[in-house]
Amino acid sequence: MTAGGFAAVILAAGHGTRMKSSLPKILHEAAGRPLLEHVIRAVAPLAPARTLVVIGHGAERVRSRFAAHDVSFVLQQEQLGTGHALQTALPALEKFAGDVMVLTGDCPLLTSETLAELRDGHQQSGAGMTMLTYRVTDPSGLGRIVRDEQGRLTQIVEEKDASEAEREIDEINPGLFIFDRHVFDFTRKLSNDNAQGEYYLTDLPGLYLEAALGIHTVEGRDETGLLVGVNDRRELACAERILRERIRRRWLASGVSMLAPDQTFIDDTVELGRDVLLEQGVILKGEVRLGEGVRVGAYSVLEDLELAAGEVIAPHTVRSGGAAKPS
Repeated sequence: MTAGGFAAVILAAGHGTRMKSSLPKILHEAAGRPLLEHVIRAVAPLAPARTLVVIGHGAERVRSRFAAHDVSFVLQQEQLGTGHALQTALPALEKFAGDVMVLTGDCPLLTSETLAELRDGHQQSGAGMTMLTYRVTDPSGLGRIVRDEQGRLTQIVEEKDASEAEREIDEINPGLFIFDRHVFDFTRKLSNDNAQGEYYLTDLPGLYLEAALGIHTVEGRDETGLLVGVNDRRELACAERILRERIRRRWLASGVSMLAPDQTFIDDTVELGRDVLLEQGVILKGEVRLGEGVRVGAYSVLEDLELAAGEVIAPHTVRSGGAAKPS
């Protein structure tokens, strides 16, 4: 890793046409947070020197939504591919001496632990670039990682270009990388001579291999292998399900009781004290803070409020920051 740590570039400019929505894709919420916020929160504990978010579609709405976050925005006027998005961002980092981590804004299942493994693996390997890979049960539609007999990456093959043997490979490319300073030169060499007329981020590994700079891979262990990115409403629902299960596991491990965990819905923005008891069907939304020993009755909905230690909420209560409204 180059002296100076690393900067993060989050690609978030796409239209998200498959969402069939007027709302930019990265502003759609899963478990109470926009998709992009999950990615920002995953990388923040690693203390990047800078975090740049490349925006395009719905740019002003994205700027407004994340105005309070410690990120800078770069506008991609034309969306000409992921490689072009990185080309757009890199001039803002010309004076930065460190590495560049590239993430996508529609990967809400990424964890800080996985990104730390990516960063540390890159630092320890001495390679020019390092990329995350995942092994999945169904690699359909995803780029495959092709390796030689020594296990070294030789190429990334998109499914439409893969042979029958290559389609059997279960190791895939989610498009998450960290690059050394050579990325500034290599992005200028990217070509749009392809069927889509776009510049692809996935062409960069080939340039690193040609320059004999070395590519290191780190196998991700979080649930991103189950859902590489959110592209439509079905995948959004899948992200919602996985994130909410992750949230329930975390609170159960922290001393919270749930009478029916699979019927309990807790936003990622919620904070719970020890010995909180949630009866079946409870929904906690927004900025909810429950003190130690609070008991919430069955089928209650609480949103944006704080309860002192020991309070008891009757079943079927609906409360949003003010007085209780039994249904």
